[in-house]
Amino acid sequence: MTIQLPDTSGSLRAYEPRREPLALTTGSPLTSRTVFSAAHVVADPFADTTPDSPAAIDWDATLAFRRHLWSHGLGVAEAMDTAQRGMGLDWAGAAELIRRSAAEAKAVGGRIACGVGTDQIAAGSLAEVRAAYEEQLALVEESGAQSILMASRALAAAAQGPEDYLEVYGHLLRQASEPVVLHWLGPMFDPALEGYWGSSDLDTATDTFLEVIAAHPDKVDGIKVSLLDAQREIDIRRRLPQGVRCYTGDDFNYPELIAGDEKGFSHALLGIFDPLGPLAAEAVRVLDTGDTAGFRELLDPTVELSRHLFQTPTRFYKTGVVFLAWLAGHQSHFTMVGGLQSARSLPHFARAYELADGLGLFPDPKLAEERMKNLLSLYGVNQ
Repeated sequence: MTIQLPDTSGSLRAYEPRREPLALTTGSPLTSRTVFSAAHVVADPFADTTPDSPAAIDWDATLAFRRHLWSHGLGVAEAMDTAQRGMGLDWAGAAELIRRSAAEAKAVGGRIACGVGTDQIAAGSLAEVRAAYEEQLALVEESGAQSILMASRALAAAAQGPEDYLEVYGHLLRQASEPVVLHWLGPMFDPALEGYWGSSDLDTATDTFLEVIAAHPDKVDGIKVSLLDAQREIDIRRRLPQGVRCYTGDDFNYPELIAGDEKGFSHALLGIFDPLGPLAAEAVRVLDTGDTAGFRELLDPTVELSRHLFQTPTRFYKTGVVFLAWLAGHQSHFTMVGGLQSARSLPHFARAYELADGLGLFPDPKLAEERMKNLLSLYGVNQ
């Protein structure tokens, strides 16, 4: 049995889906690396909304997906850009998400870290940016979750140079009650963050970033670097103070960065570990035994799918993540907050399906095939 899939030339080609999924089960906690999956939110498909409306979330399905990730030993990075922060999920929705997910994490014993940003304001002075960060930091700490200080569009607009970043981040780190993760999100993920840390020159920006950490090493658990530049991440990793971790956010080069080298390795906080969750966890368990080659054997073949989902414009990778969650049966529909299901083309979806199916990511390949055929029929492709 085959399925006809469209390609970028407008032609249809036959693809034969696999019949059995990859055999993956829940297992023991991960030990050699700390691994977070940045999780997506499930929209409420029956809500009467528009792209400009506040997000309507299916809370049951959203929390069920987090339990799925925890069951495989992964941590959940909550209310990050994968959850459509700044792309459909406003601060009110993110705050509710943080409260609910943190409570669920406590109930099941799952690890959770939550994004702290400034998205309750569109723009403002440095004082207003600080206040926005403080409000979100307080909520995350009150929830009992670890804080991830996210890059701020408002700070990028208000800051006049590196000294403003040093002042704002220094103020926040002094206030934080527990060590936080600092997140450097590159402009490929959010164009409004161009010139973050006070310079578009990455070497200069890196120096400022590291200056913030060096001044407060006891308040920084780690950093998440999302620049899609493996060598730059390695260089930054080697310059970190003792005890400060690097969590890779590089969805193009994660296997080699997590595996590491003779001078160190990266932990992980990745959007691609939303669809790859069980497989990623299995790979890290292999790495826990010291088998780096076995780890790479499992994870290297997933990079082609990740590079496909994160292709330019990279910020729309969330569409592919939710699409695969639907095909995998984690949600009953392919509807997204803000109507973002329209952000990728049919050939893009077809290739994502083919790559994910080839990896054995779908627990029920037949269900995935049926849902893919349903989507194709909506576009006029009859089988």
